[in-house]
Amino acid sequence: MPVTRIPNAARRGTALGSALAAVLLIGGCGAEVGPDAEAGASAPPRKVTVDRCGEPVTYTTPRRAVAYEGGSADKLFSLGLTDHVLGYVMPPANPPVTESPWAAEYARVEMLSDDLLNKELVVDARADLVVAGWNSGFSDQRGITPEILDKLGIQSFMHTESCFNYPGHPQRVTPFEALYSDLERLGKIFGVEERAEEVVEGLRRRAEAVAARAPEGDPVPVFLYDSGTDQPFTAGSQVPPNDIIGTAGGRNVFGGLDERWTQVSWEAVTEAEPEVVIILDYGDQPAQEKIDFLRKSPRTSRLPAVEKNNFFVLDYNEGISGPRNIDGLEKFAEYLRTLKD
Repeated sequence: MPVTRIPNAARRGTALGSALAAVLLIGGCGAEVGPDAEAGASAPPRKVTVDRCGEPVTYTTPRRAVAYEGGSADKLFSLGLTDHVLGYVMPPANPPVTESPWAAEYARVEMLSDDLLNKELVVDARADLVVAGWNSGFSDQRGITPEILDKLGIQSFMHTESCFNYPGHPQRVTPFEALYSDLERLGKIFGVEERAEEVVEGLRRRAEAVAARAPEGDPVPVFLYDSGTDQPFTAGSQVPPNDIIGTAGGRNVFGGLDERWTQVSWEAVTEAEPEVVIILDYGDQPAQEKIDFLRKSPRTSRLPAVEKNNFFVLDYNEGISGPRNIDGLEKFAEYLRTLKD
């Protein structure tokens, strides 16, 4: 499990404008930035107070946002905020951005780094907002935290899902609700509340439609295999795959763990007798390699899911917090229905 994120697990931009700091027509979907759009050149910068892990923070409309990993960039792009994105940082675990539904938006901004997020990078880029998760971007060990950025005058946005273990300001929100909350909070920060409401309503409707078609009977026990050979990393109750599995009609065999991404034992996996294994597919750790390991390892080769060849591959960006969670949900739900047929 790479240290770049909790799951073993975009550089375009103009300088901050003088008087037009809150008056831009946002690219994509025709959304406008806030009530200052017609206020003229003398309008002051637009400010709004939004919670960051439950802590009220005042934001000025960003013009040079930096996103860490696909989930962050996808949230911004889904709200039509491409013109406000300076660039993205995309470590090797992420699948190629050309595979994203927003590939055209990624192409309009810069790739700032294919390594870890760090303070020097965002300072050199003159970023005015960094979007990332706690321990998946922001990190005490690497010296880039919201508190440090606050002191540098750089705004930060933290994924609600990652607030669960954020020191000083923990927040418990179910993963899908955390996604919706993020989109709504970003909508307020950028002044595109109506667009955010439309996006959230669409995602909610899709999730509800999946839940309504969930297979009847006992939920299928599902094990998510993130990575690890000596001990596996998997999904606890506080990350999106738990909601993906449950909404689709399955049961996360480690959903009782009050954790995000966590390490368990192979003995616990064996005892859980999963009927399905979800493989989290990274750019640098292909799914087939993980499947081959599970088939060959004496600790897992006799698992019901392995013997029945019940493997489902979940794209990395469908498993971390982002709008593609619902894509992953729909695909997994369809897979479960085929097993019940």
